[in-house]
Amino acid sequence: MLRVVVGHSDDPDSENAIAEVLQQCSDSLAGTIPQAGLLFTAIDFDHKLILQTIQDTYPGIELIGGTTNGEISSIMEFQQDSVALMLFAADEVEIYSGVGREASKDPALAAQQAIAQATAKSTSPPQLCLTFPDSLTSNGVLILEGLKQSLGDHVPIIGGMAADDYTFAKTYQFFQNEVLSDAVPVLLFSGKLLFSSGVASGWSPISQRSRVTKVDGNIVYEIDGQRALDFYQHYLGVEGFAANYAIHALAVFEDEDHFYMRAPNAYDQISGSVTFFSDIPEQAVVQITDATRDNILAASEVSLKNAFAHYPGVEPTAAILISCAARRRILGTFAKQEYRLVQTHLPKALPCCGFYAYGEIAPLVDRGQTQFHNKTFVTLLLGTT
Repeated sequence: MLRVVVGHSDDPDSENAIAEVLQQCSDSLAGTIPQAGLLFTAIDFDHKLILQTIQDTYPGIELIGGTTNGEISSIMEFQQDSVALMLFAADEVEIYSGVGREASKDPALAAQQAIAQATAKSTSPPQLCLTFPDSLTSNGVLILEGLKQSLGDHVPIIGGMAADDYTFAKTYQFFQNEVLSDAVPVLLFSGKLLFSSGVASGWSPISQRSRVTKVDGNIVYEIDGQRALDFYQHYLGVEGFAANYAIHALAVFEDEDHFYMRAPNAYDQISGSVTFFSDIPEQAVVQITDATRDNILAASEVSLKNAFAHYPGVEPTAAILISCAARRRILGTFAKQEYRLVQTHLPKALPCCGFYAYGEIAPLVDRGQTQFHNKTFVTLLLGTT
């Protein structure tokens, strides 16, 4: 049995908001005691109070989460400045949390510490990892590599980087009753769990396939032997690139057919480099992309349909949805349509929860290699046998 419930409040008062959320969860649980949970909140709440109230209500609960750029749930759909909580109660699924600290000093080590802490509590091998690391103090790609090293390539990792209100000032991560920064919280699932995932962005390649020939982390200097800036301007024009470079992400190919996204956030006229939000491997095959608002919105449906196409059971118990803060910024007032499009394909009573992140984590294809994404919509479906 896996029982999942959701609470969601947009009350600006932290005490009132968490009281409303916990009452909603309690009503749905009907006396069942949850063993784990996910908490997503806006940046301006009293997070310590919220976490302590959850721990007082459910002592010892395995709880992780983080701050967001927007919250999503089956109760209130898309919201800003709200508190969303998903709770899990299970008798044949183990769910345990862990945390790694000081990720800025050693991202891989922090990830490994988080996994070690969680696996030490479990009696069976992990099948699925959820994580919501700090996005501003460390490198998400290196954190993911550390998680993979500890878990092995066969364990899918789903998550998103904690966010703030697009000031890129500070984000918070949650672990039990602690409010942290520079941390990597994880939640590991094992036992009789069924799950599937889907990803989609809505961006389509518009250039020829080329190869990254000089790069330093997230700064690309050369593509096909020419300056990265010249490569972009060849396709977009000088003025077109300067006005709209942020929309034209790079598709980075994992194989012949599947790519993940890297979003540019700066460029340098002197060096001819283009800086991206996340690292790009040297010799990676890439293409410049473009997107329309309609295609960005439609990607949420594609992500969900991909997850349902690979779900191994009859009907899932819950859905976790993670979208990119850049998508929300581009969509503006249409951001609320992302969840509404997804909702039309979900069972009416299915509990859903999620948030807008500063980078998404998921396999490109269900049970494939986990990648770090930008500008992407991630769906995770959960259930039991």
